[in-house]
Amino acid sequence: MRLILLIFIVMAAFIPAMGQVQRASISHHAHFSQNELTPIYEADAVDVQPDFPGGQRALINFINKVKEYPQQAYVNNVEGRVVCSVVINADGSVGDIYVVRGVEVSLDREAVRILRSMPNWHAGMLGGDKVSVRCFIPVVFRL
Repeated sequence: MRLILLIFIVMAAFIPAMGQVQRASISHHAHFSQNELTPIYEADAVDVQPDFPGGQRALINFINKVKEYPQQAYVNNVEGRVVCSVVINADGSVGDIYVVRGVEVSLDREAVRILRSMPNWHAGMLGGDKVSVRCFIPVVFRL
């Protein structure tokens, strides 16, 4: 609940001057309960939310497949959740990735690398038009 509240507060700071960009918060990660795999959206302003090809399960599988735990973080038993902001563009491409709440530099870099390597998504739709949607995606690192 606190994470959702934090995400809402952070996203409120981005509301001015965003034009047609709609906001959504997607909560997902691997190796956790089904409750944590369900998307949580800040606003239902778009008719169709952006979707990873193959859905949530495919997104989790993708992250598991490409995630490489940084050696030094592993040795030092560093773990946690890196929350990143990502824009799913109208063409489905992933852009404007940055860390909103980091854990440790090497984990933050790995989370950005993972998100940067994602394939194109199915874009969000508003009134029959494809639109860009800002998502907040946590990437969880657990030993």
